[in-house]
This record gives sequence, structure tokens and C-alpha cells, in this order.
Amino acid sequence: MRPDTPAENVANAETADTVDHPAEAARLERTAGLYPEDAEALLLRAAAHLEVSGDRPAATALYDRLLSSSGTLETPSLVRALKAANLWEYGHEAEARAIIDGVRLAAPRDAAPWVIVAEALEAHDELEAAHDTFTEGAQRLLADVADPPYATHPLLIGRHRVRRMLGLPHDDWDARADTLHSMPVSLDELHDPGRVWSLGSDDPADLQAEIARLRAELGAYREALSRPFPVALLHWPADELTELVEAYPPLAEEYPSYSAHLTAVETALRELAASGTLNLGVVPGTVPSYEAFAASEGTSPSDPSLLPQYATVLAARGRAAAWPPERGAGCWCGSGRSYGECHGR
Repeated sequence: MRPDTPAENVANAETADTVDHPAEAARLERTAGLYPEDAEALLLRAAAHLEVSGDRPAATALYDRLLSSSGTLETPSLVRALKAANLWEYGHEAEARAIIDGVRLAAPRDAAPWVIVAEALEAHDELEAAHDTFTEGAQRLLADVADPPYATHPLLIGRHRVRRMLGLPHDDWDARADTLHSMPVSLDELHDPGRVWSLGSDDPADLQAEIARLRAELGAYREALSRPFPVALLHWPADELTELVEAYPPLAEEYPSYSAHLTAVETALRELAASGTLNLGVVPGTVPSYEAFAASEGTSPSDPSLLPQYATVLAARGRAAAWPPERGAGCWCGSGRSYGECHGR
């Protein structure tokens, strides 16, 4: 698999029983050397393979390699959170706790680090600390947010789960989590700490009820995996677009001007949203990475049909920003103004 393999195909391949996880980790490390602009995403995947294979010290070494690299990481808090969760699994509790404290102090603006450190605490029966972490993440990311972005759903659902285990009453965010959950079995039932049925039960109804719960959990898990990255539109910054059109004149028909390009992106996003498409995003392109992608596909960069494929690949690598931006956030076009004052008008 090349590093531009769509995420859903990677997920299918990596869950197969035949995967040689150490070999796949080694392949990803080699690929990271060939694609330094994607080294962070590739090495994180390699570390995941090492964790699955049981070689947790080697996974920690990869996390340390990323954190000590001279380049700027796109998601440093995510790398630290993954390192903490991994360390705790093979006996380095004190170091893991210190890193978790550091992640919380850094107050990342994406949900994944919050979820990972909270679930690490939860997995080791630190329910009060897990609850505090889920709550702090929700307060920082979702205050005054009417419609929680897709990436924040695990934050609210995980918080609901821990509160159920602690026996705490529902609050407003628990009610919000209930609205995000679309399975036939309610979150209260899924997260019931006493739901595990007695192994000695001979009542078929008990078995049928537990099978229904497990199917609901599996359905929720599959739904979470079904949209691993946004439906993203490609945005070329002004200097990149100028370089692109000068280098590949046939693309001038696609991009008659920079202002027309920006208008086309915003219009297409609004039309997709109006049609009911969820999890939308905008992903910035660069000429060097586009040329590298075209070379990997054996296609000329002048081919317009390559553009949506390139956008999908970038989204699969986690490069897309959610659309529309949160209230008060900068516009996706990079103008420096808030979205509401720019293309959100």
C-alpha cells in the first residue's frame, strides 16, 4: 500500500488477520523516509502497528523520534497522548501520568488528544480523572458550539460512558451525547455498568438482549469508521495557485482566477451541505505534493481529473480543516479575517 492509499482501504487491510504488523511498521518507516512531508502520519501508523504486535517499547521509540525531530509537528499533543497511553500499557505509569498532565495543560484545540488521555485513565480505573479530562476537553472545545463537529462526538460519548459508570445524573452534555447517538439501543443501556449478563443464565431472553446490545455497539463502531476523513474540497493558496497554473497551463480552465477559485469552493461546500452531506472540509494543496502525487499515480499533473483524487488523499492524511469553521475562527481561505466576516457572510 502506498501512503496515498484511501483510509477505508487501509482500515480494511490493517484489520485483516493476515497482517504482519512488524513488517508493515517497517514498510511505513521506509516510506516516511521517501515522503518526509507525510512522515508524521506515516510514523504514527507504524507505531500503531507496533503496539498491536505487542512491541510497545519500539512504538515509544517512534513517538520519541517524532517529538525530538527538528521539524514542526502538526499534532504534537496527539503524539504525546498516544505515547502516554502506550507507556502506561507496559508499566510506565508515572511517566504516562506526567505526560497526560502535560497534554491537559497544553489544552489542544482538537478532540483526539483529549479522548486518548481520558480513555487511558478510564482503562486503568481512574474514572474520576477520566471524567475530569473528558469534561475539560468538552468545555474547551464545545462551549457555545450548537452543533458539535463530528470529530468531537467521541468526547461527549466517552464522557457519558464514564458518568454512567460513576453513577452521576444526566446533565446537558449527556443529553447532547444522546442526540448524537443513532443506534437503536440507548447510550444509557450501552453504558450501563451492570449490563453484563450472568454466564450461568439459561434464559434465552438474556442472550438475545446481550446480542442486541453487542450488535448496536458494533454498528456504532462501524459508523465511526465509515467516515474516517471529511468530504474535502481542494483550496490552493494564492501563491500556490499562481505557480500551479504557470507550470501546468491546461489547469487554467479549472482556475480562471484566484477569486473565482475561492468562490467556487465556498459555493460547492454550501451546495453539499444543503444536499445533506455531513463532515465537510477544506484541504490546502501545494504544488510539490501535487506533483509527487501525480508521479505516484503515473499521471501528468496537467490532468484535471487528478485534482479531486489529490484532495481525497490529503483528507485521508488528516490535512483537512472542518467546514464551516467554528464561531470566531479564521476563514478557511487564509485571509486573516474571521469566517463570518469573510466567506461566511
